[in-house]
Amino acid sequence: MTIGKDEKVIKVIVNRAGFEYDIHALVKSFYPGWDVQIKEEDGPVLEPGTADILIWIREEEVQIALAEPEKEEQPFVMGSRELFRDDTGKVTRLEIKNRIKQLLYQMLSEHTGKRLPWGTLTGIRPVKIPMSMLEEGKGEEEIRDYMRSTYFISRQKEQLAIEIARREKALLEKLHYENGCSLYIGIPFCPTTCLYCSFTSYPIVSWKKRVGEYLDALEKEIDFTAEIYADKVLDTIYIGGGTPTTLEPSELDRLLVKLHESFDLSGLKEFTVEAGRADSITPEKLKVLKDQGVTRISVNPQTMKQETLDLIGRKHTVTQVREAFAMAREAGFSNINMDIILGLPGEEPADVRRTMEEIEKLGPDSLTVHSLAIKRASRLSQWIIENGISALNNTEETMEITAQGAAQMGMVPYYLYRQKNMSGNFENVGYAHEGKFGIYNILIMEEKQSIVALGAGSISKRVYPDGRIVRCENVKDVALYIQKIDEMIERKRKLLTDF
Repeated sequence: MTIGKDEKVIKVIVNRAGFEYDIHALVKSFYPGWDVQIKEEDGPVLEPGTADILIWIREEEVQIALAEPEKEEQPFVMGSRELFRDDTGKVTRLEIKNRIKQLLYQMLSEHTGKRLPWGTLTGIRPVKIPMSMLEEGKGEEEIRDYMRSTYFISRQKEQLAIEIARREKALLEKLHYENGCSLYIGIPFCPTTCLYCSFTSYPIVSWKKRVGEYLDALEKEIDFTAEIYADKVLDTIYIGGGTPTTLEPSELDRLLVKLHESFDLSGLKEFTVEAGRADSITPEKLKVLKDQGVTRISVNPQTMKQETLDLIGRKHTVTQVREAFAMAREAGFSNINMDIILGLPGEEPADVRRTMEEIEKLGPDSLTVHSLAIKRASRLSQWIIENGISALNNTEETMEITAQGAAQMGMVPYYLYRQKNMSGNFENVGYAHEGKFGIYNILIMEEKQSIVALGAGSISKRVYPDGRIVRCENVKDVALYIQKIDEMIERKRKLLTDF
C-alpha cells in the first residue's frame, strides 16, 4: 500500500465534521510516527491524489476509499457499511462513529496486515464499557459478545477489561459518590526532565527560592476547598507531580500539616504521595510522610537497566532505586507502588525480564506497567526523528512478561487506562496485592466521584448525580499560577458551587 509512502503523511478527507478525533486516533494506531492530516470537505472527489483516505457519511451508509495509485486501473479500494436507525428512526452520532471506525479498521487491517489489541477502541477508558454494562445487570457473555462485535478487541484484552471492571465495581461500591470527594495536589517540580515526559514540571534547582510562594498559593486553594466542601467526606488524597519529594522535609511537613488542619481526615481511605524519583528520596522526607499519615507511596524506577536510565535522563542509579525502596520499608511503609515503562528506547524483552526479576526481589505491594506514550511536547519526539520509531520496542511479548511477573508476585490487575500514541497500541495496567489497590487511580479513570485538583496544571472534575462531568483547569505555568491564584479559586467557585 502506498498511503503516505514518500513523505510519511496520510491525508484524510471526510464529508462531515465531528469525527476527526476518532479517525485520527485510529489511523495513527496503524501508522505510528506518521503525520495524519484530516480535512472536512463536503463531497470529496474520487480522484487519485485527492487524499489517501476518503470518507463519506451518507444517509444510509458509510463509504471509505483507500488510495492505491500504483494500480492505474483501480487506484482506490472501496468499502461500505450500512447505518442502522434507533427506535425513533434516527441515525445516532454513536452509530455513525462506530460504523466509520469498524469499516476503517477492517480496511486498514487488511492493507497493513496488522490487528490492534484494542481493535477500534481509541479512548483512554476502555474499562468504562464493561463497567457500565455490569451496572446495568448484563452478564459476562453478553458483554464479551458486544465488545467483540462492536470494537473488534482481542479475546485477551476483552478478558482483562471485564476482570478489572468487576474488581473496580466491588471497590467503588464502598465509597461515597454524591457526598464524597477526592483531593489531588500537584507539585510541578522535578530533579530533571525525563526524555519521554510532557507533564507540567520545572527543574527544582531553578525554583528553590520560590517554593514558599508556591506553597502560599496552594494553601489559599486548600482553604477555599476546605470551606466549600466542608460537608463532604474526603475519601482519598493524592499528591503527585512532578516529583513531590523534590520539596525539602520542612516544606513537605508544612503542606501535610496544612491538610490536617484544614480537612477532616478521619474517614480517609487512602493517602498517596508519589515519592517517585529515587534521587529525591531521603530518610528525613520519608519520616515526615509517615508521621503525617501518608499510607501509600510510589518509588518509580521505570526500568532497572542503567544504560536506559542514563539515556532517558533519570539521573539516578539502579542501586539508588534499591536503596530508596529499602529506606521506605525501614520507615514503616507497607503499601509501596513501583512504576515501569515498556517500549523505552533500545529496550528488548530480555531487558524487561531483568527489570521484573529485580522488582520481584524488592517485593513491592503494587506495580504499574506503562506503555510508552509518545507526546509531541516531550524530547522523545525529537529523539524518534533522529533514531526512528522502530527503536521503541513494546510488543505482546513484553506485555506478557510483565503480566506473568505481576502474577508471580501474587498481584492481580485492578485498573487500566490508555493514552494517545502508545507504543504498540497497548495500555497501562495497575497490578496489586489484595487490599493494596490504588483507590484514587480507579476513581480518576472511572469518573464516579468529584476530584478537586490543586496546584499548577491540575484539572478538577465535578461529577454530577446524573453522570454529567464538568472540568476546570489551573494554569500550567508556575509563575502565572502564583500570580493568578485568586482567579484559579474563582474558577473553582463556579465549578463547585450551585449558586
